[in-house]
Amino acid sequence: MALLNIFSAFGLSASAGLNAYIPLLVVALLARYTDLINLQEPWSALSSWWTIGVLIALSIVEFLADKFPAVNHVNDVIQSFVRPTAGAIVFAATSSQIGDVNPTLGLIAGLLVAGSVHTVKSVIVRPVVTATTGGAGNIPVSMAEDAASTAVSFLSVVVPVIAVCVVIILTTIVVTKMIFRKQKTQPPAES
Repeated sequence: MALLNIFSAFGLSASAGLNAYIPLLVVALLARYTDLINLQEPWSALSSWWTIGVLIALSIVEFLADKFPAVNHVNDVIQSFVRPTAGAIVFAATSSQIGDVNPTLGLIAGLLVAGSVHTVKSVIVRPVVTATTGGAGNIPVSMAEDAASTAVSFLSVVVPVIAVCVVIILTTIVVTKMIFRKQKTQPPAES
């Protein structure tokens, strides 16, 4: 069970790299209404009505901000700080169910996982999408990111091993496509 909780924490923090508030909201709602997540103190504050209300409002703001040209770039800059922090919180909160994980280690692991996913998204994927589609592809990509964040968040709680596999496969596909795309655009080496 402890290993599944760690897989769950990794999946949730990875989805925070795509959308900061969706995994926090999923954890908050599941902790409040189900037995799937039992948050320990001080993380149980995530399941309060106030926190859930704020997370819903922030989710709506991020969803809308990411759909408008120029605003989405400002949103990504702001989210460069928020997403890793959300990943740190959700990792520490969900890994605390085990009881043996040091909270500082959980915060650092979540920060690194969410920060890595956000960096790939904002430094590699989004600039390529913007350049190749003239910005027209940003809205569908944003919607796909929101859907992926939601799906990975739920999978991370319900079937965490599958969620981790999905994250690894998606990351491998994106990185591989970026590498091959970069190789195709480089001029051939002169002899």
